[in-house]
Amino acid sequence: MQLGYASHIFQVFTLADTQYLCGMPSLQEQIQVLEQEINAFNPTDANELEQFRIKFLGTKGLVKQLSTEMKSVPPEGRREAGLMLNNFKKLAEGKYEAFSQLKDAAPSGGPTVDITLPGASIPAGTRHPLKVVENEIVSIFERLGFSVATGPEIEDDWHNFTSLNMPEHHTARDMQDTFYVAQNPDWVLRTHTSSVQARILETQPLPVRIICPGRVYRNETISARAHCFFHQCEGLYVDKNVSFADLKQTLYYFVTEMFGTDTKVRFRPSYFPFTEPSAEMDISCTVCSGSGCSLCKHTGWVEILGCGMVHPNMLRNFGIDPDEYTGFAFGMGVERITQIKFQVNDLRLYSQNDVRFLKQFQGL
Repeated sequence: MQLGYASHIFQVFTLADTQYLCGMPSLQEQIQVLEQEINAFNPTDANELEQFRIKFLGTKGLVKQLSTEMKSVPPEGRREAGLMLNNFKKLAEGKYEAFSQLKDAAPSGGPTVDITLPGASIPAGTRHPLKVVENEIVSIFERLGFSVATGPEIEDDWHNFTSLNMPEHHTARDMQDTFYVAQNPDWVLRTHTSSVQARILETQPLPVRIICPGRVYRNETISARAHCFFHQCEGLYVDKNVSFADLKQTLYYFVTEMFGTDTKVRFRPSYFPFTEPSAEMDISCTVCSGSGCSLCKHTGWVEILGCGMVHPNMLRNFGIDPDEYTGFAFGMGVERITQIKFQVNDLRLYSQNDVRFLKQFQGL
């Protein structure tokens, strides 16, 4: 910005132009003096900066006042006078903006921040216990070569039931109380993450080895032992020459990694529509070591998952020849594993967001 512009403008007038000189020198002289004041202005706090703004740029400031003197300038000199006033205004505004950072600073004499003091500590958060256990489950199976697969929580009937060897009116559908979407029997909130297995078999080439964590929904009464939503981790392995021995060895490894090498395991025959043969797996109670307590209902054993060999009908539903390929599947409730691992006796605690409960899992 050319700060001497007013002086330059004044020199273009001659002494013979008496009418112009009668009004112009006072305006020019005022601006020259004020320019010097602006150039020398060096505020140290927000109060001084605000006083500068009021004096020069306020509604009753000097810029406004000097503008009123334009009426005393003859018409032939108003253009030059206007340029001079405009440059004066820009000079004041530029000085104000140059120190605008002072507007956010603490007022002079007010409280300031001592940067040498130690900072206020921020409370450490914690992962949800269900997520802690889910991550551990996934990590164990990843070490065995399983990859993570996910799918939608709103499913169609084919992927949630029919493709899993549960056609319409099949009695196995009564094993699960289902939430239907908008009274449409073809769309449901998935009742198990087996629907993810169906989608993988439908789209990916064999062999398949996946672990499927996720939230599922069932229309059940909420209590200490049941909830309308919960979490599952299901696994699937389909390849040539897969046997029940492979299934047992995989689950033995999982148990020893999750609960320790001293944990005992047993398999009991069971029924699931998408596996044949099917079994449920129990482990020795981690609380009483098999002697009997409330967790194991004084039996010494706690059920943790269901499993079995993939049913040939399920393989055929996806165009897989059961004479060439076999596979096994398993599924466990994350809440159940968390209950055993941390001795949580009420499933409702997981979803109540009680900070007192969640703080117990800090550092996991």
